[in-house]
Amino acid sequence: MKLIVALGNPGLQYAQTRHNIGWRVADELVRQQGVGWLSGDHAERAEFRVVGEKVVIIKPQTFMNASGKAVLPPIQFYKLGPEALLVIQDDLDSPFGLLRLRVGGRHGGQNGVRDIIRVLGTEQFTRLKLGISRPPAGRDPADWVLSKWAEAERPTLDELVRLGVLAVLKWVTAGSKEAQAAYNSTDLRPRPPAPEPTSTEPNSAEAGPEPDPLG
Repeated sequence: MKLIVALGNPGLQYAQTRHNIGWRVADELVRQQGVGWLSGDHAERAEFRVVGEKVVIIKPQTFMNASGKAVLPPIQFYKLGPEALLVIQDDLDSPFGLLRLRVGGRHGGQNGVRDIIRVLGTEQFTRLKLGISRPPAGRDPADWVLSKWAEAERPTLDELVRLGVLAVLKWVTAGSKEAQAAYNSTDLRPRPPAPEPTSTEPNSAEAGPEPDPLG
């Protein structure tokens, strides 16, 4: 069995914010699986099976900095170890468009991950980190993560969510290493234009006079 925790904040005012990108992935995954959300213990939850593997996915309703309160009950009820847990999170330190899976490591300032580590007493679970970029110069990071996506960001956001769903399913069916190998190369940032090719034509000043057909 696998437990997936998608981090975010409850309430319509937060639904379209950068901090809730994990919920976007969760909602799309649940939609694709054809199931619905049910109210649970400090969380909304859904259940489905992927290639015979039972999956429970939750969206904590505790606000970000108390996410561990929603994670502990299913961990204890199903007697799961950290290897069965995947947390989907926004990542302020990764550029928008990057997707990375990581096993273990510190919380990096992400308060939901911080609280899960505190409650579980371990860092050794997998995180699916979705880059949202640092804020522009002079803007408060706390304000930035709670800001809404710009319209110009929507195509990249939709693709990042689509690939996030695939990465989750790969983790469920094949484990962390296979999912990392398949999706840690994801980088949706726009590429700079290719440089103009250097001309190989001879310089007219060096090529000598044009031949005169009249001799």
